[in-house]
Formats: sequence, structure tokens, C-alpha cells
Amino acid sequence: MSAQQLTDRPDLDVLVIGGSGVDTVVRVGSLPVPPADSVGVPPIVEWPGQTGGNVALGCRALGLGVTFLDFIGDDRPGEQVRERLADGGVDFEHLVSPSGTRRAVNLVDATGRRMSFYDPRDSGDLRMPRDFYLPHLRRARHVHLSIMDFARFLYDDIAELGVTVSTDLHDWDGVDDYHREFALRSDVVFLSAAGAGGRIASVMREILREGRAEAVIATAGAGGSYLMTRDGGRTPRPIPATVPPTPVVDSNGAGDAYVCGFLYGRLGGRHIEDCARLGAVAGAYACTGVGSSALIGPAELAAAQV
Repeated sequence: MSAQQLTDRPDLDVLVIGGSGVDTVVRVGSLPVPPADSVGVPPIVEWPGQTGGNVALGCRALGLGVTFLDFIGDDRPGEQVRERLADGGVDFEHLVSPSGTRRAVNLVDATGRRMSFYDPRDSGDLRMPRDFYLPHLRRARHVHLSIMDFARFLYDDIAELGVTVSTDLHDWDGVDDYHREFALRSDVVFLSAAGAGGRIASVMREILREGRAEAVIATAGAGGSYLMTRDGGRTPRPIPATVPPTPVVDSNGAGDAYVCGFLYGRLGGRHIEDCARLGAVAGAYACTGVGSSALIGPAELAAAQV
């Protein structure tokens, strides 16, 4: 291999784009919350992360080289995001959004189940300049795009450079047009089975039929997850849930942790079903801490013997 070829090899494992913010976590007795003027709750905590931040931190905790690009506000929540990513060893470069840092209020019940009230903040005309992201994109082995509206405008450059890309559609119902471009232009697509309900298998098939994905993964919490691949037939393959190593505290960030475990396996050359099982292990581990504080490391993932 020539010196030029060595120079041209990607030296960044995962480039995460978009999806940072601060969650305010409120623990309640049950969901839905009974109607009342006032309800006493345990201490309310603020947790910087959200989907893109959680993926960046989770991949870094697994030893992957990570760079995270996003818009945040010139505000205290933005400072919290920067501090947590720095503590987690994530290379974070940001642009200032005039709308401020994204926020969410998450109600979490005694079983760890959550209900999120998300404030996306971003204006519809927000765009990430090419000279900001292209140098990082050229270094990346893989890109993970959060479903921020500005992120959809990076797909052409990603395709031109031939970099693989994943996305998480969260609770997409298979109908809302906002998610469709992300679904059809990504190589690996994650989503929650809750959004489409009994239609989830047909939604997964549609993504494979109409888009470029090689794999679609639907997560179902304690019900495990489902994997469908382009060459694996029309029936989703069930991936059993992993029992968390300690009691469940909070399901915030479990889906993001699943993405991290899956990408760790994929970048390591593992079989696609092994990647899904690694995702299940990482997702279960994430449920054992408050907010998105339980980040699995490579030793704990290896101990699962997937």
C-alpha cells in the first residue's frame, strides 16, 4: 500500500451529526400521570445528551473514535452539553443556533418506562455549512445522522464519498413524510416498533424495498428487537431482549445504546445478527442508570459472549 493510500484511509470510526440537547427527567409513580394541580416527585435532574449526544458518548465509551457535529445555543443548556461531551472524551464541534439548545422533559415511571415532551427548537431554514462538515466526513468510516431537518441535506455528500450511514427514526409510523428521506437513504435504519404497532413488519419491508438499507432494526423494549435484511426474507427475525445486569432504573437512552452496540459490532466486522445481539446487551445495560448515565464499555460487552 502506498503512502498516499495510507494517508487517504479513514481515521475516524463514527461521525455523529445532530441530536444534542438537555433532558429534564421527572420521576413519577405511574404513566399516564393522574390529573392533579400538584404532584410530589423525587429530585428532578437535568441530563445533557439526547439521541445524538447519547450515540456519540456510547460509541466513545466502547473505544471507537468519535466526532460529533451539531448546532447548540449560546446558553446554559449548551454549556451542559459541551461539558458532558468533554467529560466523555467526545470530540465535539458545534455551531451556534439562534433558537437555543434543544430541550425535553421526560416523565419516567417506577418501571423505567418514559414519556418525553420534546422541544426541537431548530428553525426550518437551519443549514450546516459544507466547509464545516466535509473535512470530518472525508475522514469517517461511518456516519450516524440524527433526524434533525438540517441533517437531511448531507445525504448527497455522504453518497458521493461512499461512506455508510445509519439513522434512528425513533417512533416513526411509516407514514409521516418528515422521516421518509432518512428511512430511504440510509444503509442501516433503526426505529421503535411502538410507532407503527402491528404494521411494523410492513414498514420494515417498505424501507428495504423502496430504499438503500441493507438492514432495518425495530426495537421493542423488553420485547426484544426485530431484524430484517435485504437478503434475509420478508419476515423480521426476532432478537431476544437481554436481561439487565441490575434492576431497571430508567429507559432513557436505551435505544441510543442499542445503536452503539450494533455499530460497534458492525465496524468490527461482526455478523449482522451478532451486531443486533450486541445492541440488545448495550440497550439493557443502559436501563440500569439514571438518564443516559449507564454507558457500557467493551469489557462488559465482551462478557456477554455474543
